[in-house]
Amino acid sequence: MNLCTDQLAMLVAAPGQLVAVSELGRDPHLSAMAEARPEIPTHGSQAEEIFALRPDLVIAGSFTARPAVEMLKRLGLRVVDMPPEQTLDDVAAHLREMGRLLGQESRAEELASRFESDLAALTVPAATPRPQAVVYGPNGYSAGPNSLAGQVLELAGYDNLAAKLGLSWGGQIPLERLIMAEPDLMITGGRYAGGSRSEALLDHPALSAIPRARVPEGSWSCGTPYILGAIRALSEARP
Repeated sequence: MNLCTDQLAMLVAAPGQLVAVSELGRDPHLSAMAEARPEIPTHGSQAEEIFALRPDLVIAGSFTARPAVEMLKRLGLRVVDMPPEQTLDDVAAHLREMGRLLGQESRAEELASRFESDLAALTVPAATPRPQAVVYGPNGYSAGPNSLAGQVLELAGYDNLAAKLGLSWGGQIPLERLIMAEPDLMITGGRYAGGSRSEALLDHPALSAIPRARVPEGSWSCGTPYILGAIRALSEARP
């Protein structure tokens, strides 16, 4: 029932084990596994819809719509809430937990150990001073150093502008304040078709002088092994 647990489950589960994953798990803007495991059906995260599937286990996230989750519990289904990954160490830990829940401990251990080895092999660029980067999304939202995205920036060799501006976990950075800070790189994600006022901010001509890198949200919006690809891409984008 959750974008991030969907992907962990698809990585770990045996063929035929997953009854369905949420529609968000198939969204190419959000999920690194949008094209993976195409044989697995999707659901719309409604309690009635999920109950009708008669699963043995429902895996939700801590922030999955609580009315639907509580209804499923009242209906007698086994529901497990998994917290979001807040650190890179959580990636391996949650892979192992998913393996335990699905009875796929060996597969999960293989994935977790490989992730830990690949993460340990990454080297942080030693440039001094480090370039200053900012993650900048719709409505000017930015990820702080304590967030998972903030840790990705750190490993990719950047100082996070959000930390300088006092945003520990994240928050909005007004356009004027961003321009005055003169970051070396602005990191944005993909765009949906159509348009929105929240995204129009990213097209403001005053931002055109700031070098920009686009990293798909799917690679680092969740704590999965795909986050290593985001670290490598950002490291290569260093000005």
